Amino acid sequence: MATISAPAYTALNLGLDFSKSASKTTLPFSSVTRSSLSLSHGFGHKKLVVPTTRNIANNAFSANGSAPSATLSKPRVGRHTISVFVGDESGMINRIAGVFARRGYNIESLAVGLNKDKALFTIVVSGTERVLQQVIEQLNKLVNVLKVDDLSTESQVERELMLIKVNAEPQYRVEIMWLVDTFRAKIVDISEHSVTIEVTGDPGKMVAMQRNLRKFGIKEIARTGKIALRREKLGASAPFWRYSAASYPDLGGAMSVEALIGVKGRSINSESDLSLGGDVYPVEPSDAFSANQVLDAHWGVLDDEDRSGIQSHTLSMLVNDVPGVLYIVTGVFARRGYNIQSLAVGHAEIEGLSRITTVVPGTDESVSKLMQQLYKLVDIHEVRDFTHLPFAERELMLIKIAANAAARRDVLDIANIFRAKAVDVSDHTITLELAGDLHKMVALQRLLEPYGICEVARTGRIALVRESGVDSKYLRGYSYPL
Repeated sequence: MATISAPAYTALNLGLDFSKSASKTTLPFSSVTRSSLSLSHGFGHKKLVVPTTRNIANNAFSANGSAPSATLSKPRVGRHTISVFVGDESGMINRIAGVFARRGYNIESLAVGLNKDKALFTIVVSGTERVLQQVIEQLNKLVNVLKVDDLSTESQVERELMLIKVNAEPQYRVEIMWLVDTFRAKIVDISEHSVTIEVTGDPGKMVAMQRNLRKFGIKEIARTGKIALRREKLGASAPFWRYSAASYPDLGGAMSVEALIGVKGRSINSESDLSLGGDVYPVEPSDAFSANQVLDAHWGVLDDEDRSGIQSHTLSMLVNDVPGVLYIVTGVFARRGYNIQSLAVGHAEIEGLSRITTVVPGTDESVSKLMQQLYKLVDIHEVRDFTHLPFAERELMLIKIAANAAARRDVLDIANIFRAKAVDVSDHTITLELAGDLHKMVALQRLLEPYGICEVARTGRIALVRESGVDSKYLRGYSYPL
């Protein structure tokens, strides 16, 4: 057996003084581990104590007969949910992604939603608590970052939204429908050979749904990142105990035109003009707008008489699930002056790949040039523009309302009309979950404003092409005969 003498360690540990008894001890190499070497600090010098084989055998077990723990314990790596509350401004998504990319962190999922001029990012990332604390300190140093919280150690309501397209031959449709009912999912599109399913829930529910549908053949998956809100505590010590509608600032005033296009009445004629405004879409349009409104991805240009060609484009990108890929992709948008209206990042149908769904305003020509730049990136496999295709779109919202016992029944009645679900309740608040399009989110928020809205967490939009070819936008305003 190969042996190694104690003085040989001096090549690796400079400045260490060995005693004569230790220098003569020869140990088998396999008997010495890193945990068996300990440094004892003396008065003015350091001494390396190398235990002999006999001492190792005697100390192999503690007094209670159990094996001793390692001297140097490995830091525990866990999954953290970080909530970042920021003021909305151009390039904010790229700056936040850059903090994680420079430290080599892979963002597992990201969801961002906006109320008026403030955005709430929910980021899921794996790492040690010590290093994650350093990342939080770096995020707090960014301009316009208002608050950063790590929700991992707190009781929380967590939800995620997924659109999944599966092969559905006629002989398997009964079983697929049974699974849809079991997971409380919904069918959003059906064609001759496929079915598109919408499902909301915690990340574990998403994994279980995929596992059960895999035997039929999964064609495409679009997932939002996880969004989370703290579960409200009971009693007068709760954060929103004396909350009221008057203290909710985000929807108190009208959205100014400068938040969308910069200068009132200014027309958008170039790619550089598209950078004016924030990095996520406004929660609602203002009646005072005198310029082209670009708010919705599905309906495109809001005014039928507008001929500028500016509309919201929904892009779906299939990328490698590696650290820094989100920073690289959003960097292309930032350098070319594009305003990101919506962004959702989640795992794709293939292991090792993620799908980024983003909404950007622009003309067909300018967005086509943007796609060419994206195709040049090494980590991008596919870029598709859904704007001129029939597609199903969804987004998810968690909203916490201040409602005492007297107002609780009214809030639940409103939620029932919008098919929203109550996911948390306390003696003074109710948290609702709602899935749908932008207009549905805005309508519910407006009705709940008088009660007082405490917190809102929203995902970006996700979309999949409708295999049926049916596009509901062409049915808008159509009157059916009786």
